[in-house]
Amino acid sequence: MAENYDDKAQHDDMKVLHGMGYAQELSRSMSKFSNFAISFSIICILSGGINSFAQAISSVGGAGAGIGWIVGCALSGMFALAMAQIASAFPTAGGLYHWSSILGGRFLGWLTAWLNLLGLITVLGAINIGTAYFFQGAFGAMFGTVGADGAITPFPNSDMEIVGFVAVITIIQAIFNHVGIKATTFLTDISGYLIFATTAVLVIACLWFAPAIDISRLWTFTNYSGDAGGGIFPQSDNMGYLFLLCLLLPVYTITGYDASAHTSEETKNAAMSVPQGIVSAVLWSSLVGWVMICAIMLAVPDMAAGAAQGGLVFFKTVEAIMPSSLMLVIYLGIFIAQLICGLATVTSASRMLFAFSRDDGMPVGSKALATVSPKYRTPVNAIWTATVLSILYVVLAMSIKLAGTSIYFIVVNSTLVFLFLSFTVPLIAGMFAYGTSKWPTPGPWAMSGGLYKLVTVLSVVGMGVILFIAVAPPNGRVLYIVAGFIALAMVLWFAVENRRFEGPPTGEKIAARKAAIAAAEAAVGQK
Repeated sequence: MAENYDDKAQHDDMKVLHGMGYAQELSRSMSKFSNFAISFSIICILSGGINSFAQAISSVGGAGAGIGWIVGCALSGMFALAMAQIASAFPTAGGLYHWSSILGGRFLGWLTAWLNLLGLITVLGAINIGTAYFFQGAFGAMFGTVGADGAITPFPNSDMEIVGFVAVITIIQAIFNHVGIKATTFLTDISGYLIFATTAVLVIACLWFAPAIDISRLWTFTNYSGDAGGGIFPQSDNMGYLFLLCLLLPVYTITGYDASAHTSEETKNAAMSVPQGIVSAVLWSSLVGWVMICAIMLAVPDMAAGAAQGGLVFFKTVEAIMPSSLMLVIYLGIFIAQLICGLATVTSASRMLFAFSRDDGMPVGSKALATVSPKYRTPVNAIWTATVLSILYVVLAMSIKLAGTSIYFIVVNSTLVFLFLSFTVPLIAGMFAYGTSKWPTPGPWAMSGGLYKLVTVLSVVGMGVILFIAVAPPNGRVLYIVAGFIALAMVLWFAVENRRFEGPPTGEKIAARKAAIAAAEAAVGQK
């Protein structure tokens, strides 16, 4: 059924945006489904769920899927519910930054913006590196080179080839973002259906071709740490600790739903569509992802041998049990979904950068980064800046070695902390501001005040769990990276930004921007 979006609804969306001091420069053409699809595409269970699958089996075995996935998704679900409540009341691009600024003050907004930007730029790199490795495992032999001994070297293989592969796909993702939100939403809408369809085929194939199905695997705890799990996690006899580590799979996979908030100014009926998009994306990803992860776990021919294969366990399982033609079809669906996952992340990162720059948040270049193309109605400079920064991150991640290990694995966990910290700051601010002059009434999508605050408290507890598992061995350096960033941010704030950065417009500043709003909308042809 076509979505009803008449002149009155359009006027209401613009009235909310004008009331926050901003012009309708971006094209508001995303439907409720498209808003859901962009978060669903970034979460992409066929990206994180596949590329990080070994984190379940190489910690506590089958229970990492059957039980660990549920617990991890519950943690992410609390964040999603609390974020949805705020998103309904404050539907703007770069949502997290605005929420913290409005509800907690300039410093919290500034800190949230940098945490979220850092998380989005680095997670874009991590997603596309994961896509490169998936391509290597799925199709690498087809495009590889044959050595003198007849052995095939898959493509991409060397660090330079990985960087080149990632650079190419990231640039392509940026081009689609550049030419308009309709091109992006067309692909993310398709991705939503593609993820469901590919996952369904994968689940059915895993269960059909599995040598045997032992359902008890899904609640059986087996210690596969150390060499038994391919060396992914250090050897430990503490099953509680290993269970927490297995949560890295669902927590890393079920994130990115802030994309619905970042595209608020491009979404019709944003005050309802955005919170519904956030919650629906997390709910469906959690349910469908659990079925998929469990099916893959049940299809592993031998659990001990599979755990020892480490990051190759998914490929080895599929290749061992499925016909090659079906395997290639599934691989192709997964690869396309992963490409669109990266494309949607470019959208999210660029909208965050655009929104922060619109309020002069960047120390240099804010005016240029806040520019919207009159032709495409997209923040083109922010799109390409986010793209370049992500590629530079990939170069760093693939080139720096620490104790023989690529810094990529350390920064992935750092990314997890940065993203969830950027979620947590506005949630805490919102909990204390709810019902006060800063946030007197909820938006049209709302839980009761008591339930909202309970969900927020559970989110804060979840942040503690996420922080622990992200900095636990072998990722101890993550704590130093996060602490170092926060220390640097404090120095910059008190030395420079506290005097320079004014934050989003408030009070009389909003009224004073009426002429500027009208001029900005006229410049991009907004009537």
